[in-house]
Amino acid sequence: MSETKYQPETLAVRAGAVRSQFGENSEALFLTSSFVFESAAQAAARFIGEQPGNIYSRFTNPTVTMFEERLAALEGAEQCVATASGMSAILACVMGLLKSGDHIVASQSIFGATVNLFNNIIKKFGVETTYVSATDVSAWQAAVRPNTRLFFLETPSNPLTEISDIAAIAAVAKGCGALLAVDNCFCTPILQRPLELGADIVIQSATKYIDGQGRVLGGAVLGSRKNMEGVYGFLRTAGPTLSAFNAWVLLKGLETLKLRMDAHSANALELARWLEAQPNVARVFYPGLPSHPQHQLAMKQQKTGGGIVSFEVASSPGSGKEAAWRVIDNTRMISITANLGDTKSTITHPASTTHGRISPEARAAAGITDGLIRIAVGLEAVVDIQNDLARGLGN
Repeated sequence: MSETKYQPETLAVRAGAVRSQFGENSEALFLTSSFVFESAAQAAARFIGEQPGNIYSRFTNPTVTMFEERLAALEGAEQCVATASGMSAILACVMGLLKSGDHIVASQSIFGATVNLFNNIIKKFGVETTYVSATDVSAWQAAVRPNTRLFFLETPSNPLTEISDIAAIAAVAKGCGALLAVDNCFCTPILQRPLELGADIVIQSATKYIDGQGRVLGGAVLGSRKNMEGVYGFLRTAGPTLSAFNAWVLLKGLETLKLRMDAHSANALELARWLEAQPNVARVFYPGLPSHPQHQLAMKQQKTGGGIVSFEVASSPGSGKEAAWRVIDNTRMISITANLGDTKSTITHPASTTHGRISPEARAAAGITDGLIRIAVGLEAVVDIQNDLARGLGN
């Protein structure tokens, strides 16, 4: 596309598209492991980077490149490195940017698998992590060490939708020479653009809203070309690669991303308001509600509240898990699965699924109680979602 400044919905349909010699309108799917060179000299020039072009689909594939360039255009990033999943994107980010002896400051309200990655895998390579409040900027400053190289957060957080002040935390990171990486999975670039708020790196689990229909896995790391150099180097060597087929599916997902995010957000706000009025719901967590502790900040750095609603079921002491499971098990339409971002609404019990492998102390610090339920609100009629939940809530 030209240098004309296009709107996000146009970029989501058009950015990065390259036509082959056949002139196809829909992006081509290149299912090949390798690419043929015109000569030995051309092969050598490509392998050492003197000549651009495709070499081997572990690190160069035209379909994957189209997806990377489209997502980069939406996030406002110079470069995107696509990966096999959201978790492999976080792995590529850390392994590509850090070395033994470095230190991470991370939000205590990050995804359970990310905690396990930092604590059980990255730690083996001599990188330590300190966890702090997602919302207390002073805690990030207090956790800084001379060897701190990376700040890592997700906002809104999973599953309590806590909102971190990206601009304020970015300022702290810059003050100590660290990079700020923001997991933007819940919002996507349609609702939030962390790079514009001062972040250095954006992480995406494309498995979620970018696909939007629960079909394939994918991830991405985005930022400046300088910051992506090490990330791309790790991908090229270690190979946590996004497949061409998955990239093609994700390209199709991006085309409807704006429409879907608007619809998810509208449904989620209506459901959150309904849940607040239910007698058997103790508390609702949704950034679009005035009752949310960071509502004003959310409305400042996001376009809407997003599509994730969490709530605590009212229960007598010690029976939170049973009450939450009763709500989940009484649903007939909503899918009981830990995935999110699907056109289909999904429901899960974070304490025993997404955050079940972290310690009870870590769950408590993150505010994840046994009575908490997370709903990724889909595109069904809201009244049908409400009726499905009403059975378990005793309505």
